[in-house]
Amino acid sequence: MITDAQWSRMVTAGLWRKGCPDVRDQLRRVEMNYVGFDGEVHRGVLVVNADVTASVVRIFTRLFEEGFPIRRMEPMEAYDGDLNASLRDDNTSAFNCRRPDQINAPFRESPHANGRAIDINPLENPWKDLRSKRWSPSAKFAARTEGKGKILKEGLVWRAFMEEGWVWQDIKVPDYMHFDTGYPSKPFKGPSATPSSSTAEESTPAA
Repeated sequence: MITDAQWSRMVTAGLWRKGCPDVRDQLRRVEMNYVGFDGEVHRGVLVVNADVTASVVRIFTRLFEEGFPIRRMEPMEAYDGDLNASLRDDNTSAFNCRRPDQINAPFRESPHANGRAIDINPLENPWKDLRSKRWSPSAKFAARTEGKGKILKEGLVWRAFMEEGWVWQDIKVPDYMHFDTGYPSKPFKGPSATPSSSTAEESTPAA
């Protein structure tokens, strides 16, 4: 569960406000090991919906075991809810009822606002911002060629999510970082088997 202390930080940072989906009781804090770009093991945090938690743990356990590098994995309150700041920092993140000037879907329908979407390595896997017609956070790695931390169709990350019933960048513009469980967001009906490894676990932080 999300503790009162963490929820307070999330609300203060603007991750949730009036008009956003009423999902507090559905959210879970998931702490996971991941392999950094430095090759070392790090501990990260994603906030996701309870109905995708087991799936997320299985997926990221697989990525950990295969050595797929992740730059960083911090909850969005670390960036005061600022999507652009998180993207610039190459941060892998999940739940965020985004600010009106940064949102790309109506609040209640948004997979991110319901905790059923994950953005991975935004710098290596950018998206095309419809408002500016530019790549965000950068066009540096827009080409879909092999590269460290990149998500490619039929590749490891793509297969890990697809086999769990997730969707990759299912919009009209490229969004290479983005996986979700469908739009508009609704309860996830994917596999329900328990996690098979201790490299990732659901964890509630101390208040």
